Amino acid sequence: MNENTESNKDSLTDENDFLKMKLMLENGAQFGTMNTDTELPPEVENMFLNNIMEFERQCSERKKIKVFDKIQRPSHFKVVSDIPDDEIENRWEELDKYLNQYSIDLDVCSPNISKRELYRFATEELFNYEMDDLDIKGMTSGFIYDEFHPDHKYDNTRYAVDDCIKLIFESRPVDFMPWLRRKELCLNDHYPLSDEDFKKRINQFKAAYDDIKVNDILAIDCSINENCCEVRGEYDISLALPSEVKRLVGSWRVGFELDEDGDYWHIINVQIENIRF
Repeated sequence: MNENTESNKDSLTDENDFLKMKLMLENGAQFGTMNTDTELPPEVENMFLNNIMEFERQCSERKKIKVFDKIQRPSHFKVVSDIPDDEIENRWEELDKYLNQYSIDLDVCSPNISKRELYRFATEELFNYEMDDLDIKGMTSGFIYDEFHPDHKYDNTRYAVDDCIKLIFESRPVDFMPWLRRKELCLNDHYPLSDEDFKKRINQFKAAYDDIKVNDILAIDCSINENCCEVRGEYDISLALPSEVKRLVGSWRVGFELDEDGDYWHIINVQIENIRF
């Protein structure tokens, strides 16, 4: 390495240290220490820090712009009702690519949302949405359809399986279970339970076996009635004891209640057939 290269590297390192200090003092940023084997090259770190500085500067100006204006007010996208079914997928892909050209990304989590609905949402709702007017190279403004129109049946079914029943049946103890209401919980015939008592009973069940193997967990149905929701399904597990492996199958139900603000669904009731907690 020649002297000029080494000097430039030292200069960038000094500038990076200055930028970090400035971000910490002005914006409360925190920077951890990195392993020397994975340390960023000074030029890459410098670009990253300058992008953060520019992001903070533009955010402080609090400039807003409608998505439609951000993408130069296009006039060639048809009204969704004028698009035949055999054309809608291509029309959506065209619109999606157009949004990407302006660093805007629209995605969806629920598999129940059609391309037609995404196209409708983009042209009828997202175009009118007021977003932060940021212009930073390499930065994308991301929008999630579900944040505007949640699919509660899809979400609660996923929560019931992944964040409840699977956690109950995995071998390791439960130390955290999202979506649980803090108190007055029901677990089979145990009521009322705090969230800690709820998890304690589950862990006592786990501790009785050397291992728990999940053969299958299936969600069958989700029903919503105003502020109440229930997800039903079936399970198939194997419980290992010192002298035998016992197979258990049965049904399960997870009940949810919508909070007072209408923002979150909380688990309030779990019923699992053939299990003693």
